[in-house]
Amino acid sequence: MTESHVPPPTADLAALGRRSLVVGALFTLISLVGLATNPAQFYRSYLVAFADVLGVALGSLAILMLHHLSGGAWGLVIRRILEASSRTISFVALFAVPLFFGLKHLYPWADPARVAGDEILRHRAIYMNPTGVAIRLAVALLLWTVFAQALSRMSKKQDEAPDAGLERKMQLVAAPGLALYCLLVTVVAIDLLMSLDPHWFSAIYGVYVVGGQALAGLAFTLLACLFLARRGPMADVLQPRHVHDLGKLLLAFTMLWAYFALSQFLIIWSGNLPEEIGFFKDRLTGGWGIVSLALALFHFALPFVFLLSRNFKRDLGRLVWVAILLLFMRWLDLYWLVAPAFHPGKLSPHWLDLTTPVALFGIWLWAFTRQLAVRQLLPVNDSGLAAALEVHAHD
Repeated sequence: MTESHVPPPTADLAALGRRSLVVGALFTLISLVGLATNPAQFYRSYLVAFADVLGVALGSLAILMLHHLSGGAWGLVIRRILEASSRTISFVALFAVPLFFGLKHLYPWADPARVAGDEILRHRAIYMNPTGVAIRLAVALLLWTVFAQALSRMSKKQDEAPDAGLERKMQLVAAPGLALYCLLVTVVAIDLLMSLDPHWFSAIYGVYVVGGQALAGLAFTLLACLFLARRGPMADVLQPRHVHDLGKLLLAFTMLWAYFALSQFLIIWSGNLPEEIGFFKDRLTGGWGIVSLALALFHFALPFVFLLSRNFKRDLGRLVWVAILLLFMRWLDLYWLVAPAFHPGKLSPHWLDLTTPVALFGIWLWAFTRQLAVRQLLPVNDSGLAAALEVHAHD
């Protein structure tokens, strides 16, 4: 495997992109029927879908910045996937627009009548209002896009001519970028998700969402790896040791999400304060108890058991099945965060809950494939690439 030129499988990516766009467009039309017949349910389902897609793109950006800070062969072989996902953030920003046509269907603070009759909402109105939320989301999306594009441009410049200084520059961009990412995710998560119930709050809600996004970004990256590893030239690049490192990182993110989830639950449940305990009461009674149990089992326990195995983590084909499970559970986790705000203690699934995420993911996957196809699949002039591609005897 030489480093001089590593072209992407353009034809395969283009075909995948076209199929995903067709599926996304078809499910968009179906979802629009739901918008016409049940707008309140449409916006509730759409919020979950938007948060899910945004989480994959932002999680990829976070992992990309983590790679630039830590280095390692694991990051070099997936850098192009992470960069392509990150460059879609500006595209995902367009998905946010429909939300602002349905704020009154989602948030008590967007309804002047409810604000007038609620002392807490009136007190928070100076911060929690449609204009403020729109501005904060726009600023966050802009800054995330700036960091993603800056890292991508430097990476492209590195491809064009070797420059050892670029690696240091990417580190200097990634360090504040990762810190700002965590801060902005917290702000946006509070605005779009936690404020569905303006009387409830959690001090670690933001890091809980951050952990889920990192997990979603890595799970999607593993699926992209499987697609590329079955085609040249990446078939000669991905080695068991690379896959093993990605499997260990997936295990770490799974444990991190579970730690945040359990910490939030234990602190609030043991405190037993009326203004806090209602959040979990709504999600542990009725049919929501089944969803909560499913999250515990399939978002943590089952992946954790499988990912403990060294041999399992070194087999990309088997590892991808865990990635698929975790991607589905990421959607279910967001659904668990959003839907009980409208149906407390009663599980009320709707067909829009399935059509809206398929619609957005189909369109987003098309954008991702277009971004992935414009770059070489490896950072050919990175100083660590030779060591990353070196075949180890035990592999």
